[in-house]
Amino acid sequence: MIDKIWDRTQDENWDAVDAFISEQFLESDPALTATLAASEAAGMPPIQVAPLQGKLLMMLASVMGARKILEIGTLGGYSTICLARGLSEDGHLITLDHHAAYAEIARDNIANAGLADKVEIRVGKALDTLPRLEAEGAGPFDFVFIDADKPNTPDYFDWAVNLARPGSLIVVDNVVREGAVLATESENPNVKGLREFYARAAADPRVTATAFQTVGDKGHDGLAIVLVTGKP
Repeated sequence: MIDKIWDRTQDENWDAVDAFISEQFLESDPALTATLAASEAAGMPPIQVAPLQGKLLMMLASVMGARKILEIGTLGGYSTICLARGLSEDGHLITLDHHAAYAEIARDNIANAGLADKVEIRVGKALDTLPRLEAEGAGPFDFVFIDADKPNTPDYFDWAVNLARPGSLIVVDNVVREGAVLATESENPNVKGLREFYARAAADPRVTATAFQTVGDKGHDGLAIVLVTGKP
């Protein structure tokens, strides 16, 4: 559960504006629609990025000309597909998830999207897999997307910087949580993890960061965008 520091009814305009923007800027996407359906059928929680946010990830990766992308948190592969679509022609994406059954479904979804040759799924706890990536020399990654368990977000962030290069982008999802990040005394592990992420990102001389709030069909949340400016 998210710690709510106030109780308010979601503004119905959020959904209406999301619907309007989606009608303008999103086209029918059978692969992503099938991914959502397969994820729901498998009983996965509906916590994947919203479609408009997925397109943002694709655009950011594309603008960067990303050749190597790291994703921490695969779920059903929705954001993975969006990110992989932004890869350069010779690009490769590694995505990490601890849930083997989910990874199999994501693998099918990614193949259905025609991206199996660009994406590698690694199963296991990310904090075990990340050191192996470093040992293998898998980086540096041009783009890192963090959307996994929130208590470990600070450590995922540290690893992301270590596996990046000057000029890399790190995007972190769910960094507002209906305003719960303002709760300085919260004992909620999700909130504590995100507040520690903010503290580390603000203090790390190798990066500069910003964050913004988002509203819409996924409620009130936000994204952080971190630019690596110094050598890890």
